[in-house]
Amino acid sequence: MGPRTKSAPSDHTIEIYLQEINQVKLLTADQEKELAYEVQKGSIQARDHFALANLRLVVSIAKRYMNRGLCLLDLIEEGNVGLLRAVEKFDPAANCRFSTYATWWIKQSIRRALTNTVKTVRIPSYMVELINRWQQTTDRMLLELGRVPSINEVALELDMTLDNARNVRRALRTSHRYTQSFSTDSDGSSLNDIIVDPNCPDPPSDLARATEVERMMGLIDNLDERERRILRLRFGLDYDRDPMTLKQIGAELGLTRERVRQIQNEVLGRLLRSMSDEVSEEE
Repeated sequence: MGPRTKSAPSDHTIEIYLQEINQVKLLTADQEKELAYEVQKGSIQARDHFALANLRLVVSIAKRYMNRGLCLLDLIEEGNVGLLRAVEKFDPAANCRFSTYATWWIKQSIRRALTNTVKTVRIPSYMVELINRWQQTTDRMLLELGRVPSINEVALELDMTLDNARNVRRALRTSHRYTQSFSTDSDGSSLNDIIVDPNCPDPPSDLARATEVERMMGLIDNLDERERRILRLRFGLDYDRDPMTLKQIGAELGLTRERVRQIQNEVLGRLLRSMSDEVSEEE
C-alpha cells in the first residue's frame, strides 16, 4: 500500500496509523542515497520504501499547522503529497540529509492546501505592490537594526507620507484577518501566497523554488558548525523540533540571547548577499 493511501485513515484509525508508521525504521544517510539512486532508475519499490520511512516527518510538520482550517488527517495527506514529490526529486549527490530537503516540499504542499481553504483577499494592484515593498523593506531593516522598525522609519525609507504608510499597514492588517495562520507562520509564508492581483503573472514554479532552496542549502553548508546549528534551531530545520526562540537557543548553546541574535543577523546578512551575488553573476 503506497504512502498516499495510508495518509487518509478515518478518525477512528489515526492512532493505528501512527503506530504503524512508528514501526518503520528510519534511514541512515547512506541508505537514503542508495534508495535515491534506485528511485532515479524508476524503482517504485524504492520510492515507497523511501516515503514510508519518512512518514513521521510529515506528521511532525503537519501538527504545526493544526487549527488553521484543516484537520490533522487532511494535513497529513497533503504533506504526504509533498513528501512523494521530494522523494522523486531528491538528488543523492547533494550534500544534505533528505529530511532537510523534504521539509520544504511538505510545508509547501500543506500551505497550498491551507491557502485554498482561506477566503481570498482581493486588493488593488497598486496596493499589492506597496504591501510587497513594505514587507521587503521591513525585513531588510529588521536585519540592519536588529529590531522591528517603527512605522515612521519604514515610511521614511520608502519616501512615503505617514498617512500613506498607515493605509498600507491597514491593508496589511485587513488581509491578516482572513489569513492569520499565515501571517504568524514560523516558516515565513509571504502575502504573495494569499493575495490575488489579476495583473500579476503566475508565481514561480515549484521547480524554481526548489532550486532556490537547494542554493540556500549549499550556502548553509559553508557555514561553521555553530552558525549552522543556530539557523537550524531558529527556523525549525531539524524536522523533529519546532523553531526555538533566541533565549532557548542561547540556553542550549551556552550563549546570551543577544549573542545569538547577533550571530543570526550576521549569518542571514551573509547568506542574502551571497544569493544576491550569485543571481547577479547569472544575469
